[in-house]
Amino acid sequence: MKRDGSHVSRKSGFSRREFVKAGAAVTTLGAAGSTLSLPSAPLATAAGAEIRLGMASYTFRNFTRAQLIEFLEKLGLADLNTKDTKDHLPMDATAEIAALADYVSAGIKLHAAGTIYFEKDEDADIRAKFEYSRRAGIGVIVAGDPAPGTLPRIEKLVKEYDIKIAIHNHGPEDKLWPSPLDVLKAVKGMDSRIGCCIDVGHTVRTGTDVVEAIREVGPRLFNMHMKDLANFSDNDSQVAVGKGKMPVKKIFEALASVKYKGFVDLEYEISENDPMPGVIESLAYMRGVLAGMGD
Repeated sequence: MKRDGSHVSRKSGFSRREFVKAGAAVTTLGAAGSTLSLPSAPLATAAGAEIRLGMASYTFRNFTRAQLIEFLEKLGLADLNTKDTKDHLPMDATAEIAALADYVSAGIKLHAAGTIYFEKDEDADIRAKFEYSRRAGIGVIVAGDPAPGTLPRIEKLVKEYDIKIAIHNHGPEDKLWPSPLDVLKAVKGMDSRIGCCIDVGHTVRTGTDVVEAIREVGPRLFNMHMKDLANFSDNDSQVAVGKGKMPVKKIFEALASVKYKGFVDLEYEISENDPMPGVIESLAYMRGVLAGMGD
């Protein structure tokens, strides 16, 4: 699949001028050597909103925390959505505290935890996950597949801990939450701190318009997982962001229109043993889109 100007404009709503900017950014990153220039400060858009890019630690699930930190330092990226995979952020309190010390030392800020699965409708089990997030100073839990019947119990702890719950949709295979719109229906009328983590790849596979979903979810959108697909009906068609059909610019415009305050976390799930080339290209592309919107 060629990544030329006409392709990107047709697939992603990205102009040729903006594409050239992104291409230049990729070239700069490739030439940068061991330290890449990708500051994690908020990025202004034409709508006056600020879009912040982060990383889902699941991208580096086959690598240790020390390696993850090294990758983030090379990327110049300081904002992380982490989880209990490898030793990234263990659920055990003592091990978690050691991990937090490593992140603080490296200047890495944790803004979300997850995906965390709520498999038991029990106070003790659910509370342990809130305690895990509170110890880390994390304000958003990305929740995987909580049963609808557990939501009142979760809501009680949301109020107690003042930590947001962002239910992650997992596409057509997910019998509970295939689309963010399914989440939105279930949480209407509940505490305003219970909402969505929109995974754009899983969303489009349900046939849901991801741009309209962002607008509908609006203030209940607390986290975003960004990826790209070459085929919206095939989960195995993931590619680097900008090489597929995802309407990246329109997604950012929709986020700006709803005044989204969270992070857009790259979740690059392919090439799990060598993700950095795709991660670099994806981040450069997204920054190129945002740079073009800010003109």
